[in-house]
Amino acid sequence: MRNLERRALILVATAAASVGMAAEVNAQAWKPTKAVEFIIPAGTGGGADQMARLIQGIVAKNNLMAQPMVPVNKAGGAGAEGFLDVKQDRGNPHKIVITLSNLFTTPLATGVPFNWKDLTPVAMLALDQFVLWVNAETPYQTARQYLDAVKAAPANQFKMGGTGSKQEDQIITVAIEKAAGVKFTYIPYAGGGAVATQLVGKHVDSSVNNPIEAVAHWKSGALRPLCVFDAQRIPYKEKITATQSWNDIPTCKEAGVNMDYVMLRGIFMSPGVTNEQSAFYVQLFQKVRETADWKSFMETGAYNTTFMSGSDYRKWVEDAEKMHRDLMKDAGFLAN
Repeated sequence: MRNLERRALILVATAAASVGMAAEVNAQAWKPTKAVEFIIPAGTGGGADQMARLIQGIVAKNNLMAQPMVPVNKAGGAGAEGFLDVKQDRGNPHKIVITLSNLFTTPLATGVPFNWKDLTPVAMLALDQFVLWVNAETPYQTARQYLDAVKAAPANQFKMGGTGSKQEDQIITVAIEKAAGVKFTYIPYAGGGAVATQLVGKHVDSSVNNPIEAVAHWKSGALRPLCVFDAQRIPYKEKITATQSWNDIPTCKEAGVNMDYVMLRGIFMSPGVTNEQSAFYVQLFQKVRETADWKSFMETGAYNTTFMSGSDYRKWVEDAEKMHRDLMKDAGFLAN
């Protein structure tokens, strides 16, 4: 009996020691020791800017990190300024960058010495949709009505507003032209917020803005969504306006435009950081995703809430880069 008691005491002591060691290891896990610079390779007001600043607010509000997170817009050169800044700051774990499709389009279109493989993939936060928008005062109620009007008009009479040149908005515009047999004059602006404002002001005839970039103008009655560039409708069914939810917007395929396109909203770090440092941010963003503010933002902005990290994320990015190369080759947008 005494032997059994002695063994039990040994097991308890061993377990306690293991717990203590785990706690010590956990306590020593890497954490930021100074402010984290959150690079936004895009202008203010657009989807990436809004998401980054929401994340900053959620992290601060919920005390998810002891150090502050500081968003910094570096939009120069279609985002190249931001990406090159992170690339050149090798081994710095206090710098992260939020990405969009210019992760692929900017180096492919400009030849700037940058590739996503120069960075450290951390996590996919979500996938963003694209919607074909028109001013609500126009007579067009469906994508087919609008595209028929564009087709009947002289070439280039209708203006499509978008963010930047040879980036996702113009790539989608070229794809629409090929799928529907139409021709737009593409007008580039600095960011998605500016594009929406220009459409409200009737300086362009349509846009392919992300939902979050135009939802406020939809709510106000200034803009009208015609179709979403995805294989299926957006699942959110809560009313955004008095009569419509995101789910009420048909897919562009339903309107006869046989194409779809979704955009990455993800996080990368500088090259040369450790797995432990990257893991800290994966865990941080998992906590962000659990908050009510994030879930509300996802629904309001009609995001696809897919989350990835590790090898799954890297494989998705590899496939997305190939897709963009093919689309840009077809559009004649490759630098060489």
